[in-house]
Amino acid sequence: SGTLQGLTSEPRSLTAKYLRGELTIPVPAQRRKGNSQRIKLFGAAEHNLKGVDIEIPLNTLTCVTGVSGSGKSTLVHDVLYAALKRAKGDWDRKVGAHRRLEGHEFVSDVVLVDQTPIGRTPRSNPVTYLKAFDPIRELFAATKDAKSRGLTASHFSFNVPGGRCEACQGEGEVRVEMQFLADVFVPCEQCDGRRFKQQVLEVRYRGKNVTQVLDMTVREALTFFGSTPKVLRRLQVLDEIGLGYLRLGQPATTLSGGEAQRIKIAAHLSSHAGERLLYILDEPTTGLHFDDIAKLLAAFRKLLEAGHTLVVIEHNLDVIKVADWIIDLGPEGGEDGGRVLAMATPEQVAHNPNSHTGKYIREVLSSGKLLQTVAR
Repeated sequence: SGTLQGLTSEPRSLTAKYLRGELTIPVPAQRRKGNSQRIKLFGAAEHNLKGVDIEIPLNTLTCVTGVSGSGKSTLVHDVLYAALKRAKGDWDRKVGAHRRLEGHEFVSDVVLVDQTPIGRTPRSNPVTYLKAFDPIRELFAATKDAKSRGLTASHFSFNVPGGRCEACQGEGEVRVEMQFLADVFVPCEQCDGRRFKQQVLEVRYRGKNVTQVLDMTVREALTFFGSTPKVLRRLQVLDEIGLGYLRLGQPATTLSGGEAQRIKIAAHLSSHAGERLLYILDEPTTGLHFDDIAKLLAAFRKLLEAGHTLVVIEHNLDVIKVADWIIDLGPEGGEDGGRVLAMATPEQVAHNPNSHTGKYIREVLSSGKLLQTVAR
């Protein structure tokens, strides 16, 4: 708390380490070439798009860049995403104007990953979203204590009646409606915030009851369930993309947008083996710290290593500089936008005199220093 000079001289601050250049997101030594297959979109003419043609190399990270209003969202959401969904037989709404789409057969599906919450109630949490709670409940149900009480795996769920506390319906807290103010949540008096009935809490697996397990961090759970591959496989992905500090039962309502986004990526990494998907993300760095961006990029690498393709609308130079391919729209916004100024590697875009993005990317590539965002 204080001046910028005070911050930059603070040795414990992660923010300061990035500002001082001690920690950086490096420019990759080489760009991915992809697998030689491409998705091609011809004649995109929705809103201000001027009949543009684009190519997306598969198994690469493609960034769609340009000033605000240049047509990025129209191109990616209204035309590309909708056209791919329709080609997969999963779209009954309007598709943005375009002449034709090629290469859709090279991907299994297209997925939009955003920062919306993974659930709207405290019952939604990382362990249920990743389906790692199912094998955990089975472990509890297989204990002698559970069998002697006649408890099944469903009794260890807070989403269905049976073993959960019905006073709070497994949420651990009760909503108190305030007439003129925001609602207040208070711990449930009946279960004391533990979510389950007493007979369920008396069942222990390796000395822990189900509430104590849900209170573990991902890292603690990886050690605790070290001999249970079904649980490990799903939780390891969370730790690998920097979410090892989350508690298994942490309510979805307490997760940040960036955390929710990475949990969604983790869910795809753990459950789509063998498929080749195209993922679309719209400004995924919104609200993220330098270090969060580094972790997000680690998640991107995991998806690419699994054979998937990423298309990211982005202004942040830390993401743009690590892209394999850039589609830069402009030159300005509104009617003065909607054209493809450059479609190439970051190094090639950096030397394009017509591209605003090129000017800023040139500075980053030449200096190797962090600049957080392109002026919009």
